[in-house]
Amino acid sequence: MRAMGHARDGEYDVTTLVGLVAGLVMGALGTYGVMRRYHAAGRLPYYAARLQADPASGTETDTLAVDDLPVALLVLARSGRLLHAGATAQAEFAEGLGTMIRHPVLQRAISELQPGTISRVRIETDVPVRRIVEAFIKAGQWQGQPACSVALLDATAREALDRARSDFVAHASHELRTPLAALLGFIETLQGPAANDTAARQKFLPIMARQAARMQRLIDRLLYLSRVQMLEHQRPQGQISVPELFARLNDELQGRPAADRADIVIQPAPDGTVRGDADQIVQVLLNLCENACRYGRPLPPAVARIEIGARWHEGGGLDLYVRDNGPGIEPQHLPRLTERFYRVPPSGARNGNDQGTGLGLAIVRHIVDRHGGRLDISSTPGQGTCCTVWLP
Repeated sequence: MRAMGHARDGEYDVTTLVGLVAGLVMGALGTYGVMRRYHAAGRLPYYAARLQADPASGTETDTLAVDDLPVALLVLARSGRLLHAGATAQAEFAEGLGTMIRHPVLQRAISELQPGTISRVRIETDVPVRRIVEAFIKAGQWQGQPACSVALLDATAREALDRARSDFVAHASHELRTPLAALLGFIETLQGPAANDTAARQKFLPIMARQAARMQRLIDRLLYLSRVQMLEHQRPQGQISVPELFARLNDELQGRPAADRADIVIQPAPDGTVRGDADQIVQVLLNLCENACRYGRPLPPAVARIEIGARWHEGGGLDLYVRDNGPGIEPQHLPRLTERFYRVPPSGARNGNDQGTGLGLAIVRHIVDRHGGRLDISSTPGQGTCCTVWLP
């Protein structure tokens, strides 16, 4: 079905499209044949429903399975009780579907819905992760009783993209200004007064390379963070072997400069598997290691030690930890460490020349949220910092 009207080229008028689907569904609810079965334990009840063509239309009788439609479709009683959850809705929203059905915004829209109209509401949930859903509601009949159809459209990825654009304008442009100004200044100097000055060229070029690398690192982190946020509402379905995870982490660290891995000790990994995205969990450990290497080194003559390990949690799940013996972090900074672009002010015990991008721990938090896990950061000034990731 193609929506016409004011839709722009290459786009669909979402309201019209959902209205057509809802009208098609609710117009024939009185002729439904219902077969009821249940999914595995913990899943919502599933009602196999079929649409039957209107005999008055003069066309041949045919049937169309509602769950074949590429729409996350629900049928709710006017009291808000669930009557039918389509396969697409269950697959796309999983355990978050119950939260959306009970959301006050949706329940109020259902109670105030007028016959013959389509109501559009915006649902925002934070459990288990932040999610933005647009719901289109139309009244009708189900098995002879008043009901309404609800089509759910996930707008989380679009919201994340808009937020990433806003962050780039508000924060990234500010972060890029300093290295860019330095590069322009050095280039003007080398093109002008120091055009033939070999000593100045040898002094400025390494600084320019560091500033360019800083900009590249910032852009790479922003792009990766944007991709993570777009997938944050989708639970990973893969299985991760813990020993293989640590073997891969060791390979990644071996490919880095010796100065970045000389003090890292990887403890033997326990046997077993955990559900998750292996690429993202490796990235979590790499980001935590990078932070520890950059900011977790104690002042000489103390010897730096960064320990990485894993252990099965007593209450279930897996703990991954990265511990250092560096200068530690003051308590007032701990609650804000995972905020984007937040950095701990440099001190005498911390390297003040490289403050990083302020995105590494934000990426870690979003990945952990996607896995339904927890991130705990504990630190004592003068005694080091320990970052622990719990995965269910």
